Amino acid sequence: MAKTEDYRLGEFTFPRGWFMIATSEDINQPKPLAVRFFGRDFALYRGRATGRVVLLDAYCPHMKTHLAAENDTSYVIIDGGGTNIDGDGIRCPYHAWRFGPDGQCDDIPYHEGPIPKTACVKSWPVTESMGAIWVWHDPENGDPEWDHPSLPQWDDESWVQWKFDDLGVLNQHPQEIIDNICDYGHLSPIHGSTVERYENEFSGYKATQRQCGPHRTLVGDDGVSPILHTDTTYHGPGVLISYLTGYYDSILMITHTPIEDGSVHVWHGLLVKSPSGKDKASVEDTIAAGQFQAASKHAFAQDFEVWVNKAACLNGLFLPSDGPFMKARIWYKQFYNPKARKQEFLDKCEGVYVPKGAIAYTEQ
Repeated sequence: MAKTEDYRLGEFTFPRGWFMIATSEDINQPKPLAVRFFGRDFALYRGRATGRVVLLDAYCPHMKTHLAAENDTSYVIIDGGGTNIDGDGIRCPYHAWRFGPDGQCDDIPYHEGPIPKTACVKSWPVTESMGAIWVWHDPENGDPEWDHPSLPQWDDESWVQWKFDDLGVLNQHPQEIIDNICDYGHLSPIHGSTVERYENEFSGYKATQRQCGPHRTLVGDDGVSPILHTDTTYHGPGVLISYLTGYYDSILMITHTPIEDGSVHVWHGLLVKSPSGKDKASVEDTIAAGQFQAASKHAFAQDFEVWVNKAACLNGLFLPSDGPFMKARIWYKQFYNPKARKQEFLDKCEGVYVPKGAIAYTEQ
């Protein structure tokens, strides 16, 4: 399993950006959720007082007890009604120290006097949007550089909301996934696409692919593929959003979040505009949208099946007609290095690129 150092990406093991760490449904339960990302353990929960989402480092500073590990025998849990979530805080199941959503300990039941300031755990910037929980991860502990993922269509009743496909763990470095954004050459062999126009653009924290053509995996009821247009962008290193037109108007989201150095957790979802054209999606629309999401998942599985079994591409034999792989890899490096160096990488990759032999998407 190749690691960040093997790809020579930069100073940091894990990249800077917004990442999905759970679905909203995952924390619609009384107990906290133990999760692991970026090589560290967390306690994730929804506060009982206000419903806010809280993400804390997992281990109590007192004696390193995991705040969210499965526990049904501690009287902290039993007396708490089956949970150690206390208001918007959380109690350690071992000695009942309570930590607020800011990570600071605010109650030690058996202790009199001031609580040490060092009695704290790191609290992480999280937000809830589109049925997902997002964390801003930054090795430099900086504020978010761009907005968390959101779409105005999510709250539009004429669109059918996705239910996430949790695809689990992929034991590959995320570099292998990011390569897909510029991989012109795979579209026909893997997806059966007949690409009519194609281009990539790199700008700031965004990497975009625009293309159109028939797609054998996504076909109509008559078995004929429409001309599918996709406008696909990585918003930072872990969130892909793609606008699809030509069949059902839809918005695809694929997210991948590093677990360890060399493995990721992957989710897939598809937001679909009412196929019947109604202002409020009907039951029939919901069924059709679910079927289209299943087809989209199958198309993604065509990539996934290759990624599961491939070796690390550390020094690819890239051709001019493959796509701008090296530009995409330079773009990706900005997230593994200090923000002060960001422009250094952007100066080497920003622009629009068309593979040799392809026709630019913007050409009519």
